[in-house]
Amino acid sequence: MSAGEQRGRKPRADVQRNRAALLETAQRHFLQHGVGTSLEAVAKEAGVGPGTLYRHFPTREALLAAVLQTRSEELVARQADIEQLGDAAEALEQWLRAMEEYFSAFNGLPDPLMAAARAQEPDNPLTIPCDILISATDQYVRAAQLTGRVRASVRGHDLFLAACSVAWIKGTGTGEESLDRLRTLIASGYRQRDTQA
Repeated sequence: MSAGEQRGRKPRADVQRNRAALLETAQRHFLQHGVGTSLEAVAKEAGVGPGTLYRHFPTREALLAAVLQTRSEELVARQADIEQLGDAAEALEQWLRAMEEYFSAFNGLPDPLMAAARAQEPDNPLTIPCDILISATDQYVRAAQLTGRVRASVRGHDLFLAACSVAWIKGTGTGEESLDRLRTLIASGYRQRDTQA
C-alpha cells in the first residue's frame, strides 16, 4: 500500500476510541485540577499508555487545543447571539465577556493562551485558536470604532489579552464585585471619550 493510500485511509476504530477517551478524560482532569494536571494520570484513566497519549497529542498545548476545540460550540453560539445586537459597542463588550468565560473554563488556562498570543509561534497548537479569537475581536473593535465609540488606537490583540487577564484574576478567587470594577476600568480605557462633554 502506498503512503498516499495510507494517508487517505480512515483511522482505525481503536485509534478513534483512544483519542475520544483521551479528550474526554483530559477535559475532566482540566476541570478538576487545571491545565497543569498530570498527563500520565490522564493517560492512565483513559486506559492507554503515555506513548499513546503523546502519539495523539505530542505536547500539553496540543491536548489543550484539542479539548478547547470540543468546548468551542458554546462560544460559537454566544457569538451568533452577539452578532444580532444592533449596538457595536455593546457587541464588543458582550464578546469580551464571552471570551472571559471561555478562558475561565479551566484553572490556569489564561497563561498558555497569553503565552501563545504573545509569542506567535507557528508550531504552538494554541496559536491558531488565539489568532482566530484575536481576529474576531478585531472585527468587533473595528465595528465599534466606526460608530465612534472605541478609540482608534485600540486593537483586538490588546482586548484579547485584557479578557485573558480578567479570566486569570477570576481564577484566583477574586469576587464578582472586584471583577466588575476591573471590567469597568478596562472599558473606560478602550472607549472613546465623549467629545461633547
